[in-house]
Amino acid sequence: MSETVEAIDTESEKAIDETEENAPTGAELLVREGDIAGDYLERLLDLLDYDGDIDLDVEAGRAIVSIDGGDDLEKLVGSRGQVLESLQELTRLAVQQETGTRSRLMLDIAGWRAGRREELRELGKSTAETVVSTGERVRLQPMSPFERKVVHDAVAAVDGVHSESEGEEPKRRVVVIPDSED
Repeated sequence: MSETVEAIDTESEKAIDETEENAPTGAELLVREGDIAGDYLERLLDLLDYDGDIDLDVEAGRAIVSIDGGDDLEKLVGSRGQVLESLQELTRLAVQQETGTRSRLMLDIAGWRAGRREELRELGKSTAETVVSTGERVRLQPMSPFERKVVHDAVAAVDGVHSESEGEEPKRRVVVIPDSED
């Protein structure tokens, strides 16, 4: 009987080892997320009869999916990127349904997010410089988590100030504070 139990244990260990060996690495999982997202978005573009080229990349530990090229793509961005944010969430859900794990993929359409990132960097830098010169804290307009992260990073690069987020979604905002207030 103990020989049978040992044989079963040995087979179980081999099966676990083989499963671990075949499990995708972090980079492979991100590439797979990008592929799943690309397929999902390709079907969406076909359904809408929109033209667009889908580019997949992995950057800073997350899958990046970009759609460029079509005249109608601006409609998929929407006012202040609201449609883009919704499409990103739907795409993340499609990836999660396929992989069983939560996705952090980033979606950009028609270069909107890249352009917005540059605007936000400039806003963060100029606001930080104003706060340094006036000594007065500044509260910015409510922003999405993506937007706040870009502003926080830009403020962190300026000496003499720091930033915090305050409020509740969807009215959460960045506050730039002089270090002298601490």
